[in-house]
Amino acid sequence: MDQFKPLSSMTTPRFADVATFFRLPVEKNLSKLDYCICGVPWDGGTTNRPGARHGPREIRNASSLVRSYHPISLKSPYDKFKIADIGDCPVNPADLNDSLKKIEAFYKKISLNKTIPISIGGDHLISLPILRGLKNNKPFGLFQFDSHSDTWDSYFGGFKYTHGTPFRRAIEEELIDPNRYVILGLRGSLYDPNDLKWAQDQGVTIITIDDFYKLGFENCIKKIIKVLDQQEVYFTFDIDGIDPTFAPGTGTPEVGGFSVREAQLIIRSLKNLNFIGGDVVEVSPPFDLNNLTSHVAATIAFEMLCTMTKLN
Repeated sequence: MDQFKPLSSMTTPRFADVATFFRLPVEKNLSKLDYCICGVPWDGGTTNRPGARHGPREIRNASSLVRSYHPISLKSPYDKFKIADIGDCPVNPADLNDSLKKIEAFYKKISLNKTIPISIGGDHLISLPILRGLKNNKPFGLFQFDSHSDTWDSYFGGFKYTHGTPFRRAIEEELIDPNRYVILGLRGSLYDPNDLKWAQDQGVTIITIDDFYKLGFENCIKKIIKVLDQQEVYFTFDIDGIDPTFAPGTGTPEVGGFSVREAQLIIRSLKNLNFIGGDVVEVSPPFDLNNLTSHVAATIAFEMLCTMTKLN
């Protein structure tokens, strides 16, 4: 059996050799893999600060600091599953629609090989073509960790495709089931008092950060699990769900967010859900401080991997 193990930092220093996600080998043959980690270096949906196209490269570098074994379970996903870095998804920085098509086609190949992807963006619009590519017979559930709902209809005179619209499109296209869709962490000012009304009218469960603290951790997690059920769920993690004190390198920061520690505990509490993929998005290295946000994103991606493989 092919072995896919991270390069050991006990023999090769973390600053040495070619940077890959978690120092894993690069493997393009999806049929060999149970899980894959993929970069999506594209930020054509950005409406504020750009730079998320540089996320995958910097997060690969930062992930060299992540060791192989989870600190709670003392288990490693690489001991049980075949996992590798498959490189970056093809994109077109000069053409939004072409990029959406390229990303969708790439993830269709992943889906056909029954490999479960964790994707590193990239802005949040990448989630839409990923969901299109992974689509099967019925809509997925969705767990979204985010400070914004990303369910607006359009921007700038009717433009339908930005990082603020992916999940409205996903509901309209029946890629996700709004009755099994939870958004956690919303906060900050709104454009309009009715900004969230459309999503709520469709049946989306919105838990603002204020709701989270009113409910308490345990009750909030119970609510999330009850809504998402045991059917297939996609996990999307926007780094701006984390407070900018911990993750300043992002396009649309919102103060008053979760700590990294809280985010880790939330992710670990969802290990019994049936995740079919996930992403970490909106890391903008040009606006980062000392690679802090990239390191947070790498740590979050590892927590997601351990949760998906039920090893945390």
